Amino acid sequence: MNWDQVKGQWTQMKGSVRKQWGKLTDDDLDVIAGERERLVGKIQERYGIAKEDAEEQIANWNPPSGAQVAREERAKDYRKTG
Repeated sequence: MNWDQVKGQWTQMKGSVRKQWGKLTDDDLDVIAGERERLVGKIQERYGIAKEDAEEQIANWNPPSGAQVAREERAKDYRKTG
């Protein structure tokens, strides 16, 4: 996973992160701001797991692609207006 892309699309990725790690709060997501190490730390904190376990979960996480995120955002906007 390219963390430069994740960081650049963080606002769009938040939904996927919340779906994967539901204990993370909106404030947590704002603090994380697309930074991998911050995500590791917040997962450790909220789930009470070791750093290695948090890193493994992130490595196994399959976030949506940038194109998929854009399609989902357009569909959400369409539902609001349509």
